[in-house]
Amino acid sequence: MQHLLNLLAAIALLVWGTHIVRTGVLRLFGDTLREVIARSVGNRLQAMLAGIAVTGLVQSSTATCLIVASFVGRGLIATAAALAVMLGADIGTAAMVVVFSFDLSWLSPLLIFVGVVLFISREKTNAGRLGRVIIGVGLITLALHLIGEATRPLIASPAVRQLLAALPSDIGLDILVGALLTVLSYSSLAIVLLVATLAGAGLVPLGVALGLVLGANIGSGVLAVLSTSRADVATRRLPVGSLAFKVAGAVLALPFIPWAVEWVPQHLAAVPAQVVAFHLAFNLLLAATFIGFTRVLARALERWMVAPPKPVSQSRPRHLDPVALSTPTLAIGCAAREALHQADVVETMLRGVIDVIKTNDLTLAEELRRLDDTVDELYSAIKFYLTQISREALSEREGRRWTDIVSFTINMEQIGDTIERVLQDVEDKKIRKGRSFSEAGMAEICHMHERLLANLRLGMSVFLDGRVHDARKLLEEKARFRDLEREYAARHIARLQDNTAQSIETSSLHLDLISELKRINSHICSIAYPILDSAGALADTRLRDSRLAELGDGPAA
Repeated sequence: MQHLLNLLAAIALLVWGTHIVRTGVLRLFGDTLREVIARSVGNRLQAMLAGIAVTGLVQSSTATCLIVASFVGRGLIATAAALAVMLGADIGTAAMVVVFSFDLSWLSPLLIFVGVVLFISREKTNAGRLGRVIIGVGLITLALHLIGEATRPLIASPAVRQLLAALPSDIGLDILVGALLTVLSYSSLAIVLLVATLAGAGLVPLGVALGLVLGANIGSGVLAVLSTSRADVATRRLPVGSLAFKVAGAVLALPFIPWAVEWVPQHLAAVPAQVVAFHLAFNLLLAATFIGFTRVLARALERWMVAPPKPVSQSRPRHLDPVALSTPTLAIGCAAREALHQADVVETMLRGVIDVIKTNDLTLAEELRRLDDTVDELYSAIKFYLTQISREALSEREGRRWTDIVSFTINMEQIGDTIERVLQDVEDKKIRKGRSFSEAGMAEICHMHERLLANLRLGMSVFLDGRVHDARKLLEEKARFRDLEREYAARHIARLQDNTAQSIETSSLHLDLISELKRINSHICSIAYPILDSAGALADTRLRDSRLAELGDGPAA
C-alpha cells in the first residue's frame, strides 16, 4: 500500500508541476504569446510554427487551444488558421515530452533551489515569476524520477504481475483509459510521460502503452471541447475541429499499432524512448496529413455550427468569454470591454435625461429608468467574472488593471443610480406638476449636461488608454464643474430674489438637479485617480503639478 501511495503522490506531483509551469508562463509571457499567435496566421505553415513555439513554452496544447479559440470567437483569427495552429500545438507538446523523457533527475534539485530563491527574494518581479516556472520544471523532473523509484517495488510484487497478466489486450479500451486519464489530470503531457515511465518499468506492455498514448491525444481534444462547452458557437468550432483531426488520426493509426510494436524496438532499445518517439511521430504525421485539410474542415464547421443571431438587448453581457478565464490576460481584456459596454449604456441614460427635461416625455423616462437595471446587471456580471480570474496568475500591471476595472464599473453603477434618481425627481416635481424651468435656468442645466457628456467620453478614453495627460484633464474638470455648480446656484438665488415665478416653482428641483449633475461628474473624474496614482502624480490631497508637467502625454506605467 505504501508503494502505491508513493506512486500516486509522484503522479500528483507531475501533474502539479505541469500546472505551475503553464500558469507561470502565461503570467510571464501572456501578452507576448497572444501577439505571436495573432501575427503568425498569415499562412498555414507560419500558424503551425506559432503553435509549436507557444505550446513549447506553455507545455499544454489545451491552454493554447483555449487562447486561440477565444481569438476565433471574437473574429480575430479564421478557423482554418486556428486549426493549423492547433496541429503545431500538438507537435509542441510532443516535443516537450521528448525533452522531459531524458534523465534530468540530477538537475531537479538545482532547478528547485534556484527557482525558490528567485521566487521568494523577488516575488513581485519578472525574475520571481521566472523562478516559479523554474520550480515547476524542477518538480516535473523530480516527479518523473520518483515515479521510476516507486514502480520498482511494484514490479517485484507477484500480485501486481498476476494482475497485469490478467488484463485484456484491447486497444479500444487502452485508448479510452488514456483519454479518461488525460481529462482527469488536465495534461496530456503528464500522462504520456507517466505511460513512458511505467512502460520502461515493465508495468505496462508496449502495445498497451501506445494505445494509451493515442488516448492521451484524444483526451486533450476532449478536454478542450469540455472547457469551451459554455462558450459561443464560433469559439467552440476550433476545439471540435481539433478533436476531429485527433480522432481521425487515431483511427488511421490503429492498423499500424502491431507493426509499431515490432518495428520501433528494432531502432530504439529503451522502452520509454519508444513510447515518446511514437507520440512525436504520431503528431508529426497528424500535422503532415491534415495541414492541407484545414480549410475544408473549417468550412464544414462553419456550415454545421451556425452561430445564432446576437440579441439586440443591451442587458446581456457581450464580451465576458468564459473560455478566456483559463488565460487571465485574455480575461482581463474581456472584462475591460464589457466595462465599456456598461459605460455605453450609462451614456445612453445620460443623453436621454435632457430630452426628458425638455419634452416631459414620461415614456422615455420610464425606458431610461429601466436601463439602470441593465447597468446593475452588467455590473454584477463583470464583478462575478473578475472574481473568477486567478489573481495569482496576473502580472503586477494586470493586477492594477483588475483593480481599475472594478473601480470603473462601481462608478458607472453609481452614476446609473444617480441618473435614475434624477429622472424620478424630474417626473415627480416637474412633469406631473406641469412646471417648467426659466429660460436662464434651462440654459444652465443644458450647459452642465453638455460638459458632463464630454467628461464621460473623456473618462471612457482615460479608462481605455490610460494616458496621464487625459487623466489630468479629467481631474481638472472636477474643480471646474464644482465652480460651475456654485456659480449657477448663486444665479438661481438671484432669480429668486427677483421673484421670477418659474424659478420659484422649480427652485428645489433646480438646486437638486445641478447638485446631482456635480455628483455624477465626481464619479466620472474618479476614473482618473488610479491612472495618476500609478504614475506617482497625486499628492495626498491635490495634484502635484510639477510632477504632471514632467509626465506630459505619456501613458501610465
